[in-house]
Amino acid sequence: MKIFKRMFVAGLLRKMRTVFTNPVTYFLRFGNEEICLNELLGRKIGLSYTGVINCIKCGRETKNSFAQGYCYKCFISAPETEACVLRPELCRAHEGIARDMEYARENCLIEHIVYLAQSPELKVGVTRHTQIPTRWIDQGAERAIVVAKTPNRYLAGMLEVALKDIFSDKTNWRNMLTGNADNTLDLQAEKWKSEGLLPYDFARYFHPDDEIITINFPVLHYPAKVKSVDLDKNRRIEGRLIGIKGQYLIFEDGEVINIRKYGGYNVIPEIL
Repeated sequence: MKIFKRMFVAGLLRKMRTVFTNPVTYFLRFGNEEICLNELLGRKIGLSYTGVINCIKCGRETKNSFAQGYCYKCFISAPETEACVLRPELCRAHEGIARDMEYARENCLIEHIVYLAQSPELKVGVTRHTQIPTRWIDQGAERAIVVAKTPNRYLAGMLEVALKDIFSDKTNWRNMLTGNADNTLDLQAEKWKSEGLLPYDFARYFHPDDEIITINFPVLHYPAKVKSVDLDKNRRIEGRLIGIKGQYLIFEDGEVINIRKYGGYNVIPEIL
C-alpha cells in the first residue's frame, strides 16, 4: 500500500503500542490517532514538538514531565508512579499499604514474573504476568526466559534483589540500538545458575520451564553509533526511519528518540 506525504494534527504522545508479531508491529500513538510505523520503514518522517505538555493521568498542562508523562501532583500521588514501580521490593500492597488499594489488587497482588532478558547484555527484571511479552519488547530484548513466578510484586522484587549480585538490572540503550548482542549467551544455563542464588524460602517460586522467547524487531540495519535527540533542546527530529526497537525510533543518520520518555508531549508527526 502506497503511503503519501501527510502532516497530522498535534496530539499528546504516548508509549508506542506493540503487537507481538514477527517482527514486532509498532504503532505511534498521539491524541486519538495511531500510525503503523512498520509501514514507514525506509521512509522519511518528521516529529515536531509544539512546546506544550499535558499530564497523561489528569490531562492538565504542565511545564515539566515527571516519570515519563505525569505532572508533579500526579507524580507524587498516582499509583502508577509509586516507588515500587521501579523498585518492586518496596511494594507494601501485601500488607494493605498502597496509594490506591484497588489499583494494587489489580497490579501488585497478582502473579509476577522474574526473568532474564538479553537486551543486549543479560539483565534480570520483574513484571506482571499480564505484561509478557510487552515488557520484553519495550526493553528491546531479543531473547528472554522466565526464572520464577510469584503471587505478588513484593516477592518478585525480593527475588530480583537476590539475583542482582550476578545480573545487572539495567539496559545499555546504546548497545541495544547498535545491535551488539552476544549470540553465544546460553540463557538456559544462566537461568539454572541463578537457582542456587535464591534464598531458601523463595526457592519454591523457581519456574522449571526452559522456554526461550525470541523477539525480532523491525530494523533494516543498525547504525554504528547512535545519538539521542532531546526534544526539549531540539523541537524537531527528521530523517529516514530505519528501525524501531524497544521504545526507540532509529534514523539513518544514527539519531534516535525514546518515545516513552516524551509521554504527554504534544507533537505533530509528518510522513515526508
